[in-house]
Amino acid sequence: MQIAKWFKELGEILKSRSHFFPKKYVYDFSKNLENDLERFIKERSAYVTQVTLFGYLKTRMGTRHTLFFSDKKFNSSIKNASWNIYVVSLVDCIFYAFSYLDKAKVLKRENAKQMFINILKKDKEIGLNTEIFEKGLNIFSNKVKNIKWENYYLEEPFKDSGLALYDWAPIAVELKKLDKKIVLNSMHLKWNLVQNEFIDLVKKAKII
Repeated sequence: MQIAKWFKELGEILKSRSHFFPKKYVYDFSKNLENDLERFIKERSAYVTQVTLFGYLKTRMGTRHTLFFSDKKFNSSIKNASWNIYVVSLVDCIFYAFSYLDKAKVLKRENAKQMFINILKKDKEIGLNTEIFEKGLNIFSNKVKNIKWENYYLEEPFKDSGLALYDWAPIAVELKKLDKKIVLNSMHLKWNLVQNEFIDLVKKAKII
């Protein structure tokens, strides 16, 4: 019961239960591309963050994870890690989507930052603090300086969110070093599913 309670609470922090069951919303990029794309990026970034972080913690702790999740201090560290991983995931996902669609000229590159800000502003209403909000803006601003829009989506587009999961997961450093390859691969596999879904939606909408 404690796990179910914690899992539900974490979902509420990153928005609503739709993050866990995003299939309830049917995306249609052909009707309102920017609105549906913004929702897609937000929900998938939250979902990947939750599943990979929770999965890693549960795997590393084994049968003792119920004891850890009942600890208030540890839960606080999980929430902090979740938000920090999430904002990096948002950056990765936005750049991936805009880069993939760049050749179709259906989105303006400069709109990527506004979409990112729109999402973060909504997240501030549900618990994102000012410090992480500003940190997210800095991450975006620093990354956009060197992005190559034409081929970003082909060059490990979700590498940074994988490293964020590794860096922020509240696990002892000496243990994380042993897990690094597994942790990065876990994030990579989850993003592969998102990429496949995104490409299917783009094809269905006949954007490219």
